[in-house]
Amino acid sequence: MQPVFPPRSNLIARLSLLVIPLVLAIVVGAAVWYTHSPAFNKVGVEVPQPVEFQHSWHVGVVRLDCRYCHYTVDKASFASVPPTETCMSCHSVIRTDSPKLQPVRDSWETGVPIAWNRVNNTPDYVYFDHQSHVINGVGCETCHGRMDQVGGAVKAETLYMAWCIDCHRDPGQYLRPVEQVYTMGYTPSEDQKALGARLVEEYEIASSFQLMNCSTCHR
Repeated sequence: MQPVFPPRSNLIARLSLLVIPLVLAIVVGAAVWYTHSPAFNKVGVEVPQPVEFQHSWHVGVVRLDCRYCHYTVDKASFASVPPTETCMSCHSVIRTDSPKLQPVRDSWETGVPIAWNRVNNTPDYVYFDHQSHVINGVGCETCHGRMDQVGGAVKAETLYMAWCIDCHRDPGQYLRPVEQVYTMGYTPSEDQKALGARLVEEYEIASSFQLMNCSTCHR
């Protein structure tokens, strides 16, 4: 009786045991690499805006407080984008003939808001409250990076769940005094571990068990 499979079938079967796991490992590795690359997560990639706004100038040189433009950041769950009125509070007398600011002047004259492009975004199933983070000592640069050193609007962190959990598991490693929340280039005046432990107690930060609960961010 002739064999059902040719003799080389054994060799093919043995090779498949090696090749299939190798291919799967390459595919998974490539997927992980891609999802953590700027091409996918957009970290460090400048988002074009209708007005060329230089954070490095306004924050680093002029020393504007973050709340001057993002005025709800310590009062609401969202940070807000500046209305045209905020821009014109300065630019009605400064650089009034700059071509780059023509969209601002047009918006002021027509009453049509500037259509800013979103830089940081979370999925609809994620709840994030700016106020609860800001009033409890999480610095702006912790999530948004050194805005006093970047030109345009760029995403500083992936905002992936693992990144958030790293802080929720041990918030003390990131906390700072509330008066230093808006400081760029902040350096703790003492050991961060000791400072963080004290601030966790002082600000009555929830336990890591509660912060890690799914319902904290997914509601």
